[in-house]
Amino acid sequence: MYNEGVEGIFKYFRLIDRKDHILKNYSFLKPYTFANGMQIKNRIVMPPMTEVSSFHDGTVTNDEVAYYAKRSGGVGMLITAVANVTDGGKGWAGELSVADDRFIPGLKKIAQAIYQDDTKAILQIFHAGRMTSSAILNGRQPESASAVAALRSDAETPRELTDAEIETIIDAFAAATKRAILAGFDGVELHGANTYLMQQFFSPHSNRRTDKWGGSLEKRMRFALTVIERSQKVIEQYATKPFLLGYRISPEELETPGIRLVDTLKFIDVLADQPLSYMHVSMGDVWQTSLNDKTDKTPVITQIAQVINHRLPIIGVGSLNKPVEVEKVMAADIEFAALGKEMLREPHWVEKVMADDEQAIRYTISPRDLDDLGITPALWQFILSGSLKKHMNITAK
Repeated sequence: MYNEGVEGIFKYFRLIDRKDHILKNYSFLKPYTFANGMQIKNRIVMPPMTEVSSFHDGTVTNDEVAYYAKRSGGVGMLITAVANVTDGGKGWAGELSVADDRFIPGLKKIAQAIYQDDTKAILQIFHAGRMTSSAILNGRQPESASAVAALRSDAETPRELTDAEIETIIDAFAAATKRAILAGFDGVELHGANTYLMQQFFSPHSNRRTDKWGGSLEKRMRFALTVIERSQKVIEQYATKPFLLGYRISPEELETPGIRLVDTLKFIDVLADQPLSYMHVSMGDVWQTSLNDKTDKTPVITQIAQVINHRLPIIGVGSLNKPVEVEKVMAADIEFAALGKEMLREPHWVEKVMADDEQAIRYTISPRDLDDLGITPALWQFILSGSLKKHMNITAK
């Protein structure tokens, strides 16, 4: 178990019996039991967020261990920043790796740091596909479903993967799942969102293949479905306790051709019958409507929930900060709510709600807070240089 020393002793409102201190009957504080029997103590999830704090080769650093330890204990589930499953799948500097057995000891430290007060530790895994560069890959050309560059100014044209290479990458996802089990995690989340390789195979923009991996909608589903199948086989073989297999999805793309909601809903209908534990819907606003059909006023997550029809629990994420906002998600019959940026600013969000101390919840961040929050200089620069900055409510220079 990771030991925070003095900080751990005085961690905010570490209550002997927290049930005695729950003064508000929030639905998100109720436990949830997955189909495999794993119980989650509440419905609050810390979603995967890039923390760019690993060593250059993907090895875990002490800074990362401390970062996760600060944010564990309150949330029901904590999903790590993504880890690549192959060297060719690395997306950026400072990224975790689960591509080799040598990474297991470091990943074990993260899992142990998260597992405080029964917070469940989930490792997100991926392959970046075309969303990387030869500079990141030490001169190696990026690879993807097809040789089609992403629509961004600095995009490189990837190399089209061969059938044998696709099979190797699928096996790498399965091997990464085994390593997550050996490292002590409670589950893995397959990153099928945010334009990375699993999404690239589903997208008609990045996948122009005419073999069994592309062409029709059904064939564009094949890569993800095969990854799920082989990862589940590993879980059945190696897991000695309930182990979650989650899937994160981005419902739409703006590219033409690109993923449209009608195809995603068909895909989700298929995914809901796979051996998955949950569906994590990646959006900037949990109540976001269609990006492409402005006449469609029904929130995307509502449409997804209707298709799933309780076959899988759903994690909703996007612009959730205050308890009343999270409770609205529960009222919509969405099983879990993920707080991203808010968990960067306020690691003890759940503890403060449980202690009836909501007025102490921090909704802003100052550079003076960074050491206390365990935010490394690399992560802070990432926040300041990207789209996160305008959403972080930074209060001081």
